[in-house]
Amino acid sequence: MHIRVINPNTTQAMTDTIGEAARAVASPGTRITACQPDSGPVSIESHFDEAVSVMGVIEEVLAGEREGTDAYIIACFGDPGIYAARELTRAPVIGIAEAAFHMASLISTRFSIVTTLPRTMIIAEHLLESYGFSHNCRRIRAADIPVLDLEDNPDRALELIIEECLRAKREDNIGAIVLGCGGMADLTPTISEAVGLPVVEGVTAAIKLAEAVVGLGLGTSKFGDLAFPRPKPFIGRFESYSNLKLE
Repeated sequence: MHIRVINPNTTQAMTDTIGEAARAVASPGTRITACQPDSGPVSIESHFDEAVSVMGVIEEVLAGEREGTDAYIIACFGDPGIYAARELTRAPVIGIAEAAFHMASLISTRFSIVTTLPRTMIIAEHLLESYGFSHNCRRIRAADIPVLDLEDNPDRALELIIEECLRAKREDNIGAIVLGCGGMADLTPTISEAVGLPVVEGVTAAIKLAEAVVGLGLGTSKFGDLAFPRPKPFIGRFESYSNLKLE
């Protein structure tokens, strides 16, 4: 089984971290390709960043289709471009936020999310509503750190994340914590030990879900809104997408 793990930002160190975390939980025989777009934001911390990153996600899915990829992971907690990506392939496409919500709901009736910057809390709230998990989430919290601090100042970032997780444990009446950033992919064991609660991280959760979906012989439905996009002309910088043939 070949799983393509797409980091939608362009920071190689974060892609490496995500890839290592994915390989650590992948089953024997599962091959992980961790990749990132050639162009786009160095981190994703806003609606604008997400919008710009979507074209990079699409390019990585199209590249994976040429290689016969079995499943895709979108390794950003905003799940940017997830529905567009699903239109392009029969393989399952799993976003790390959706994966983390599902996994946390299987082990607890209530969870809290600990993310990076406060403004991304609103994006997480939108995702909870869209995916139908608002009733499972007690609170969305922010450690108030830029995403790149996870790579540039990791010790301090980890300290702040653990402090926020401990506050969630004391105040939120929860059974689990969801980490709200792909850059936290390697921190789960350390945080769980420090906090004393189950900690769910989306990259690793998505890998195991992807293996399960592929193992069941399931893939993205091509009936309804996730059917392949109709071929049509594109102009200007998007001319290369003209008359895409994906079936």
